[in-house]
Amino acid sequence: MAFQMMAIILVTTWGGVKLDKVLNLETPVFTVVLSLLGVFAAIYTSLRDFIKK
Repeated sequence: MAFQMMAIILVTTWGGVKLDKVLNLETPVFTVVLSLLGVFAAIYTSLRDFIKK
């Protein structure tokens, strides 16, 4: 479960960094937004798995 959470957060953060570079943004808007979205998605996934068991 911990590796799944880490993977979700890392992939979304990496995607945000790539989007910021492709769009040549000065402020890391997509990095912040997607990393927060990744944290919430990881928490949701872990809670969903925890409740099933």
